[in-house]
Amino acid sequence: METRHRAGRGGRSVSGDVAVLGVGMHPWGKWGRSFVTYGVHAARAALADAGVDWQDVDLVVGGETVRNGYAGYVAGATFAQALGWNGASVATSYAACATGAQALDTARSRIRAGSSRIALVIGADTTPKGFLAPNAGERWDDPDWLRFRLLGMTNPAYFAMYARRRMDLFGATVEDFAAVKVKNAAHGLDNPHARYRKAVTAEDVLGSAVVADPLHLLDICATSDGAAAVVLTSTEHASRLGVTDPVRLGAVSTVTPTFPNTVLDMPNLSTDAAGTFGQPATPFKESIARAAYEEAGVDPSDVDLAEVYDLSTALELDWMEDLGLCKQGEAEALLRAGDTTIGGRIPVNPSGGLACFGEAVPAQALAQVCEVTWQLRGRATGRQVEGARVGITANQGLFGHGSSVLLTR
Repeated sequence: METRHRAGRGGRSVSGDVAVLGVGMHPWGKWGRSFVTYGVHAARAALADAGVDWQDVDLVVGGETVRNGYAGYVAGATFAQALGWNGASVATSYAACATGAQALDTARSRIRAGSSRIALVIGADTTPKGFLAPNAGERWDDPDWLRFRLLGMTNPAYFAMYARRRMDLFGATVEDFAAVKVKNAAHGLDNPHARYRKAVTAEDVLGSAVVADPLHLLDICATSDGAAAVVLTSTEHASRLGVTDPVRLGAVSTVTPTFPNTVLDMPNLSTDAAGTFGQPATPFKESIARAAYEEAGVDPSDVDLAEVYDLSTALELDWMEDLGLCKQGEAEALLRAGDTTIGGRIPVNPSGGLACFGEAVPAQALAQVCEVTWQLRGRATGRQVEGARVGITANQGLFGHGSSVLLTR
């Protein structure tokens, strides 16, 4: 059992190992309040979980959300001010849906360098109704803006293309996609932070409106308000605080694609030509997890659970293969066999995933870290993966922001 006491404000130390001292979340939903409110709630929960006083935090890294006015562009200082100025250093990260992982990496680097002892990482969002779209204004050199202006390509249109590709290459069916939603809805039933906590049947999914063929409404995640926070320190300092067996931050991957990018990726309108250069040695999404495995010194076979970026049900199947949990084209077989449900060989999205949470962009990569931390501690009540010792996350942001976090116990 972990034991903690209030941190002192003493000297800092350099350590290669970084411990997750505390985690906290604000429940996902549509609450109609400022993202700052959600972030402060999550931060206080993480500090309480860590047994650390706010005055002992010497670094705040905020994941910014660019839809909420001026404060969204200076998230680190925004959260520090809301919690009460304590003299901490601040930093701010933005990497679309990979924002939380980049913010985590910033804090980890500062701890390793000895310039921070206790860091608080926060991501929070207040989302608009409907699908996410670029900010207003004309930006003719912005591919994210151009896809809406020239083609009307909302995010679900890309999700549908990925799904159709999976059907053509590997024989996936709409029933397989529906089965992912059914599984994740069952996982999220007892998750107090999830927005949607209701059992779903395959008939419910297939009977919901078609949004972008072949995907139905219940195949696609919603947009949500929510927040997550993580407290980090070195394992050496964690030991001084009485935490002798913490969850460790084994790796944080923030890689970018390698030219040529031969698979269409949002928000691009086309792929790179592969005729001259050929296929890259490792496709982008596979490279994200590979970097994490290499840094942590573990193998996909060591992983006990995965939290992946299920913007759509079909994308979860892609991520299973990109994480090396199975070979290409085998994800449907694992799903059908029950291997990816809690109690199966490799549970995927035991939290319920974005299917149960929805997107709260700067928070979701951190929310995945919260879930894996609870799982590795054995405290994921109602959805526990028994004996979990290694967990991996996968997230991806626009414009080549890769994101994977690997945690160990």
